[in-house]
Parts: sequence; C-alpha cells; structure tokens
Amino acid sequence: MRSFVFYARFEPGERKGIVVSFPDVPEAITQGDNLADARLMAEEALGLALLTYPERGYPLPRPRARGKGLTPVGVAPQTAAKLAVLDAFRQTGIAKSDLARRMGKDEKEIRRILDPRHATKLPALTAALEALGQRLIVGVEKAA
Repeated sequence: MRSFVFYARFEPGERKGIVVSFPDVPEAITQGDNLADARLMAEEALGLALLTYPERGYPLPRPRARGKGLTPVGVAPQTAAKLAVLDAFRQTGIAKSDLARRMGKDEKEIRRILDPRHATKLPALTAALEALGQRLIVGVEKAA
C-alpha cells in the first residue's frame, strides 16, 4: 500500500516564521508565520512539488527520511488520489486510448484525468484507479 506522507524539517526562519523542507522532495520548500500556518503551507508545497514529477517524466519519490527532528506531513486527500492515478498509469505503461477504452470514456476526458494541473473529482480518480488495477483506500488518524 502506498501513502503520500513524507517527513519534513520545521526550522525557525532567519528573521521570523518557520521554514519547512522535505529531504526526500527537495523541490518542496515553504514557510509559515507560525507552526499551524507552516503545517498548512507544507501540505500544499508537498502536493504541488509531487505533482511536478509526472509532468517532468520522473517517478514519484519514495519516503525514506525519518528520524529525530522530522515530522510526517501528508498531501491533501484529493492530491493523493491524483498522484496515485498518475503513478499507476505510469507503472502500467498503457496508452491513454487504452485507459479510455477500459473506463468507457472519451480520450479527452482521460487527458484531463491525467493532467496534474487539472482538478479531478474523486469518483473519476477512483474509477481510473480501478481501471488500472488499483483501489483507493482512505485512512483516518488523530491530528497532531
């Protein structure tokens, strides 16, 4: 099972605020005015950075960094579902037209589903995952 949780380093900024960086996703760097703001900004920065990987033709990184001074941060659920679809599509190696046939959709709609910058509703992402031999599992945990 794949989850989209990466460990972040929260450090005081040079002048003020809190700077957040991700050892496994170096493109994701952000800052917040306080800890709560930094957490929100970290979730967004992580999601945006991860969505650039498929656009650039790179596989999604795997979370490896752990340890003292690092805090787990997950992407927003909708972003996680989109990333799961993009990753599953890349791994299967099928054509967009094949996915369209499997889903009974127009290829134009499949292009939108596979566009990292296009917002896609959860039912469409779930259907795409099923067509790719995957299923979405949602979990809940206690908030920090």
